[in-house]
Amino acid sequence: MSMSSAEKPQPAANVSDGGSSFMKPKLNRNKSTMDNLDELFVGPRALDHHSKWPIFLRLHGSITPEMAMPLLFVGAWSTAITCISKLVHDLGINQLLLTVLGFVVGLALSFRSSTAYERYNEGRKYWAQLALASQNLARLIWVHVDEREGELAKKDLLAKVNCINLIHAFAVAVKHKLRFEPFADYDDLRPLVQHLETYANDSQSPFSNKEKSIWKKTGEFLGVPMAESNPRKLIKRADKPLGNLPLEILNHLNAYMKSVFNNGTFEISICQAQSLNAITTMNDVYVGTDRILNTPLPIAYSIAIGQITWVYILLLPFQLFKSLGWVTIPASIFAAYIILGIALIGREIENPFGDDVNDLDLDAFCDQIRRDIDIITSRPAPNVDDFTTREDNALLYPLSYLGYQSWGDKSLEEIRKALRSKPDHTFRSSREEQ
Repeated sequence: MSMSSAEKPQPAANVSDGGSSFMKPKLNRNKSTMDNLDELFVGPRALDHHSKWPIFLRLHGSITPEMAMPLLFVGAWSTAITCISKLVHDLGINQLLLTVLGFVVGLALSFRSSTAYERYNEGRKYWAQLALASQNLARLIWVHVDEREGELAKKDLLAKVNCINLIHAFAVAVKHKLRFEPFADYDDLRPLVQHLETYANDSQSPFSNKEKSIWKKTGEFLGVPMAESNPRKLIKRADKPLGNLPLEILNHLNAYMKSVFNNGTFEISICQAQSLNAITTMNDVYVGTDRILNTPLPIAYSIAIGQITWVYILLLPFQLFKSLGWVTIPASIFAAYIILGIALIGREIENPFGDDVNDLDLDAFCDQIRRDIDIITSRPAPNVDDFTTREDNALLYPLSYLGYQSWGDKSLEEIRKALRSKPDHTFRSSREEQ
């Protein structure tokens, strides 16, 4: 019986490195039409995405699809009011209410937008802080944890690699935690934590393979509230303790640090303190992002702002009819587009960790952390003599292109004289360039 392309086993990719080989996972690049549509309206938006369309004509990143249903309703409502006022009885009212309510609506939307962006910006700062702590911890471990002689050298090296992998695992675990994905059985997380004893590894999501229907996808795409699923349903329906995977990963990181402190391979006390501070920073980032996620704008504010906004929109046709006549219909739709657009943007970025187009690209942040630590571990910890004593090391550039050996042949006084002349040379060069 023939196997489909998705079912066929992927071949191993052999890499010549001392006779060793490893299995390199391959990504499935086949995408359906719905997937391509999702790329346009579902996010987060890729940081490297580029469009040549004028910004006011772009759909990727726009909240226009979510406004389709509300604008259809506003169009029908304003048409009904205008037709009744024109053909049956004039329903127009004084425009004074338009001015008063407009001020209140503007104030409410300004509060909602500023609060939402503050949460968005704070979330981005936390992830930048996590990237910094990850780089610092990986560098401290790779450079300052010594590797002993003989077979112990291999053991120490693999232990360092394992610990540094946990730094990436922590970032990925935080990402899934912030998206209410509490299990460990995700493609980007499973290989990183499957060897750890955690509650998440002992639990299995009963809904992991359940595909959304086309109607549900369409409803979510159009922003229909009844079609939106409860993001916490996986947590609420769990039949086993889910634990706290990011916190459990930090426990394993701390256990490694304790082991290298005890066996004498990590002896510099200031670096020990910095490594523990980096782990504390990672925990602080996790707690801070969790605070943003679980402390939304009080529901009373959200309800009041929504009610005020819709009262204003529904009263627009009554107040515009006497001045605009039939133009009331497009004018009401256009005004609703502006008001609802600002309100929906605030709602979308209020939780910056989700899958909306304008949310933070947590996948890209995690990938960047992985690339950074891969670069750190790609070569042995640098030896000072290896990069200092090279002849192509232009020590006094731009004053001179001479290398280390050439300067090493000169006297100490000649070197200091050249150093004294370097500021003057730099100053004169900058003047000549101007």
